Amino acid sequence: MTALSGATIDHLGFHVADADKSAHRMREDYGMAVLAEGSRAEGERSVLVGAGTVRMLFTQPLTDDHPAARYVREHGDGVADIALRVADPRAAHDLAVARGARSLAAPAERDGVATAAVAGFGDVAHTLVARAPGRDLPPGLTPVAGVPADLGLEAVDHVAVCLPAGELAPTVARYREVLGFSTIFEERIAVGAQAMVSAIVRSDGGDATLTLIEPDPGAEPGHIDGFLRDHRGPGVQHIALGTADITGTVGLLRERGVSFLDAPDAYYRLLAERLDLRRHTVEALRGLGVLVDEDHDGQLFQIFARSTHPRNTVFFEVIERLGATTFGSGNIRALYEAVERGRAD
Repeated sequence: MTALSGATIDHLGFHVADADKSAHRMREDYGMAVLAEGSRAEGERSVLVGAGTVRMLFTQPLTDDHPAARYVREHGDGVADIALRVADPRAAHDLAVARGARSLAAPAERDGVATAAVAGFGDVAHTLVARAPGRDLPPGLTPVAGVPADLGLEAVDHVAVCLPAGELAPTVARYREVLGFSTIFEERIAVGAQAMVSAIVRSDGGDATLTLIEPDPGAEPGHIDGFLRDHRGPGVQHIALGTADITGTVGLLRERGVSFLDAPDAYYRLLAERLDLRRHTVEALRGLGVLVDEDHDGQLFQIFARSTHPRNTVFFEVIERLGATTFGSGNIRALYEAVERGRAD
């Protein structure tokens, strides 16, 4: 056990052009509640939304020299911070720095919340967070009595990251050696003339999970290359939101107007031959466009929402795990093809 053991995702920090508009979209589309707001006194406007244990902090710069302004100019709205809950941010920060991490913020404490920050990948940071009992909000924010809609969204399952070709191996090594993560899955997927390589890393003894993806430079360009071009560098491609009932959750999200990527009908014609479904029917999955696969521990059900980002970059996934702890190869291929079709539409 080290100071970095047991890390979980505390919240996702977005830098955006309009915090209230971003919060409104998450409220209208995904039923999240506004939980806290910040004043405009520190050169920024912040709004915290959430549902279940999911927390998303939208920060809007109010001055041109604010760090969020530089991020938005370069990347558009996007995830700038994958904050990790740890037992002792100072000890975790000092250990990570001793192992080679770049410090972005020295250890500090405010409003009963201890923080520090180290660099992750690209322009994405990892704020290290510990909260005193009852201190559930980021420092400086005022609570709002919001109540999320009951759509079944429970937690952040994983965060997917696109990296330039050649950066996957050193990034995986950095998460293993510096932050103490473990590699739980690796695979190369070829779809026609396109290909990508992925690795999944997870915090030691925790559940902070990152799916790291790079395009295969020997293959034709695909949607991973498109993300890197449009985002202007590495970054968070999608956020997977966990649910205990994907058909119920996706049905409710569709009723709210969320648009999802479709799977070809042939996928479902072959599904009964490929898998013995432990939950949900082929008809229910086909009707909603949900994909299913399995690993050695169980099954998982997934679907991607269409990106609403002006650059067609960041989007959301909904996932249900029925025992599965990693990802099935069939779903990875099908999801890759779905995103490729979605970017072409």
